Amino acid sequence: MPTDPRATSRQEEAAAAPENLAGRRNLLQLIQLRWLAVAGQLATILTAELLLQERLPLREMLILLAGLALFNAACWLRLLRARGTIHNGELLAGLVVDVLVLSAQLYFSGGVGNPFIFLYLLQLAVGAMLLRPRYIWAMVGLTCACFLVLTVWHRPLSLPDMGLQSLSVHYIGGLLVCFMLNATLLVIFIHRIGRNLRQRDSHLADLRQRAAEDEHIIRMGLLASGAAHELGTPLATLSVILGDWSRMAPFAADPELREEIEEMQFQLTRCKSIVTGILLAAGESRGEAPGQTTLHAFLDGMVAEWRETRPGQQLSYERRDTPDLAIISDTALKQMLANVLDNALEAAPQQPIALQVRCADEWLTLLVCDQGPGFAPEILANFGKPYHSSKGRPGSGLGLFLSVNVARTLGGHIEARNRPQGGAEVQISLPLAALSWRETIGHA
Repeated sequence: MPTDPRATSRQEEAAAAPENLAGRRNLLQLIQLRWLAVAGQLATILTAELLLQERLPLREMLILLAGLALFNAACWLRLLRARGTIHNGELLAGLVVDVLVLSAQLYFSGGVGNPFIFLYLLQLAVGAMLLRPRYIWAMVGLTCACFLVLTVWHRPLSLPDMGLQSLSVHYIGGLLVCFMLNATLLVIFIHRIGRNLRQRDSHLADLRQRAAEDEHIIRMGLLASGAAHELGTPLATLSVILGDWSRMAPFAADPELREEIEEMQFQLTRCKSIVTGILLAAGESRGEAPGQTTLHAFLDGMVAEWRETRPGQQLSYERRDTPDLAIISDTALKQMLANVLDNALEAAPQQPIALQVRCADEWLTLLVCDQGPGFAPEILANFGKPYHSSKGRPGSGLGLFLSVNVARTLGGHIEARNRPQGGAEVQISLPLAALSWRETIGHA
């Protein structure tokens, strides 16, 4: 099915929204910190000049400060006008400018003899929280290089005991090693803390998404159960009417009409079976003990039932090296596999579909393949989410949504992909322990 470029564009924008928001917030943080740096540097320069009577190159230092303020104003305009993603490279460029301006200010005010030399660590701390690892280590290399350069080239201060002549070479070397050690440890631990926080936020977002999906499933289950109760009476009435028709002389004497009545009765029986299955899945009419079967019987019976209710459809069924374990006969599990097979059938109605069953490393794998057009990129990106379907009908996409949640409840997962030779395949992976009769009884 052809995809709508506008819908694809909207989905891409929605997927990029969190990254865009994070980039904008990070740039705003840098801008605010830079204004504080401008104010702090100006206050420090004026204090040293007016109170400490230190003769600094005011013109050069104020020009650097004015340049930093103009750069920050340009960043502010960039933030206001930004429409796309603000990448990590832009944040790195802003931090590099901050480090270079700080290095120039330190060059005019004593180099490593200036106690403000350790402001480099603040730049590294900010970078460790905002930048990706390769950019963080680039910042570490830059600050260490600036530190090393300032030990050799700088304008000395005239304050008492602040000249490099009072600092030995060994002391300067130890100071550099101390700085590099602090910078490395600071980056490592802050980066780990930031990563842990991001993982926690991602986990909480997943939990919230699962809670919302579970609530959605409960609502659908209640609606389905209510609909099943309501449908019971009209289906029973239709069954009685069809039974009366089949005994009437005009219908009994006409083979064609009798065949049509039999087909209607078959389809009506199927509808009643579906309604009963809904009630069973909702927990009604279920016995005290769960039903026991074997894996082979469950799969073979499910495939036979699917073929019987969909005559004329070609399903290639292969079960190889699969242990015949005692498992629980679960309606939800059967419906999950039927949903995946039905989707493959709708993708290529006139083509055969295949079901391959494998077992390895305590996992059961069911692979459903079709020869249709394959999944569109936006369907793959939103696979298993409700109301994302290529069928173009209201309510479409719920079957796969329920199937994904059934597999997840059993500790498994469902994956979809397009095959290189054409068509699509959906892989259902379930842990055998979750299906085992003994495992289930042991947890009961």
